[in-house]
Amino acid sequence: MSEVPILQETTRTTGREALRNNITAALALAGAVRTTLGPRGQDKLLIDDEGRTMVTNDGVTVLESAKVEHPVAKMLINASTTQDRIARDGTTSAVLFSAELLQNAWELVLQGVHPSAIARGYRFAEDACRGHFASLTFQANEAMQYQAAVTSLAGKIHEAMQVHLAGLAIDAAKAIVSTGSDGVIADPTRVKILTQTGGSMTDSHLVTGLVLAKKRAIDSMPKLLTAGKIALVDGGLERRNMMSDVSLNVSGPGVLESFRAKEKEVLDAQVDLLVDLGVTLLACKEGIDDDMHQALSDAGIQAYRRVSRSDLDLLARGTGAVLGYDIKGLQKSDLGVFIESRNERWNGVMHWIVDTEEGGATFIAKGSTNEAVGEVERCFADALGVACQLLEEPELLPGGGATQIALARFLRRHAETIPGREQLAVEAFADALEVIPRVLAENAGLDPLDTLLRVVAEQSTSTSKEAHCIGLDVIARGPADMKEAGVVEPLRITRQVLAGATEAALSVLRIDDVLWAKQDPTIPDGLDGE
Repeated sequence: MSEVPILQETTRTTGREALRNNITAALALAGAVRTTLGPRGQDKLLIDDEGRTMVTNDGVTVLESAKVEHPVAKMLINASTTQDRIARDGTTSAVLFSAELLQNAWELVLQGVHPSAIARGYRFAEDACRGHFASLTFQANEAMQYQAAVTSLAGKIHEAMQVHLAGLAIDAAKAIVSTGSDGVIADPTRVKILTQTGGSMTDSHLVTGLVLAKKRAIDSMPKLLTAGKIALVDGGLERRNMMSDVSLNVSGPGVLESFRAKEKEVLDAQVDLLVDLGVTLLACKEGIDDDMHQALSDAGIQAYRRVSRSDLDLLARGTGAVLGYDIKGLQKSDLGVFIESRNERWNGVMHWIVDTEEGGATFIAKGSTNEAVGEVERCFADALGVACQLLEEPELLPGGGATQIALARFLRRHAETIPGREQLAVEAFADALEVIPRVLAENAGLDPLDTLLRVVAEQSTSTSKEAHCIGLDVIARGPADMKEAGVVEPLRITRQVLAGATEAALSVLRIDDVLWAKQDPTIPDGLDGE
């Protein structure tokens, strides 16, 4: 009986060839960000389809800006994006570690080890590392929190700005911290970032409260309000538009006038409701009718229109207000409270500043060019993420590759207790961890192998109780105690790197069949003649 073709117009790759191609794609992606790691990392110039440029060495920014077609490369980019969302740092490390795990797995496959055995060994290694973290971590005091924020900015911006942004990030995190049923909560999304072109990077500063580039509906409204109640409306205070299929038959000269008077009466009733509720501050997502400006001003209400939904959400979280669909449905329980609402003019632009009891802060990112402002914004977001993590989970690990070397040394001893071929996978996992110190040395112009051996020897022969803190000081170009040098990073970053990179590598290892469907040329929408 002849074989009947099932897969038509499909290219199929199976077995080792499929695995080899997938690993090659992962290594190519890692090579794109390899030189950005560490204080001596290099920058990348990104150019989009419209010719706009961006200079950065932020790994996830580079990867997300690139046009990648290979599905395995996209999987690693997703791991990096998840790392950025959860830990805000370690995105390059996640990609490098995942690619190194795959490369080491390929070496084992060539020796006859089945990918399933490798996957089990990698799982064993990850679990062992998680259990060993407790012996490597130390509590973060305020000074170490600042050092961790500076470490997260190493190589991304010049040293003066690292110090400046780290301090602002710590202050911003303290401004938004709160205590709930789940413990300490510091949500970095509660810090608003405004960008301003002009001046130098060091002019960037932090403002307590929420700042919006908005002006009052009319200047006669109060410029400064002290403690009061705020109403947030998802709609507006406007005349309702008629439906497109409705026609108005005007039978006399007074009909249209009475119709308009009735509309104004409805709007006046909404203003009266705000006054009865004691509202002194109003923010609407939609517009406010011109006829209502003076009425609101006479009532002593400071009103703002065209406020974005994201800013309304920030106001709701800071003031405790409930976002209503319209003014007519507002109740006292929907109102929030604020400490102060004021208007200030910065560089010719009016800004609205709201101080709330629940805290909040706004970072003003400044720079001489749009590119400089963008880099300041990205760097501050990274430092803020680290600062917030340390308020929620104040545990640190030594940086400079010290943690990875300590974990690798531990795994090699632990591998001796594991029977079967999984032992080889655990050792391969340990080897992959050392890619971080090797790349750090490589980017600093040092010999990666010799430098790694020196640091490993220092850790192994040291009699100190904190020998695991010895890592690579790329400034001094040799082994040093990273804790004393102030090169530290949050536990959450390294833990997420291990989890995300391992999961991405295992997902690739499980693939033994790749099917590429051939696509016929398509006609763009709107050009098909229909």
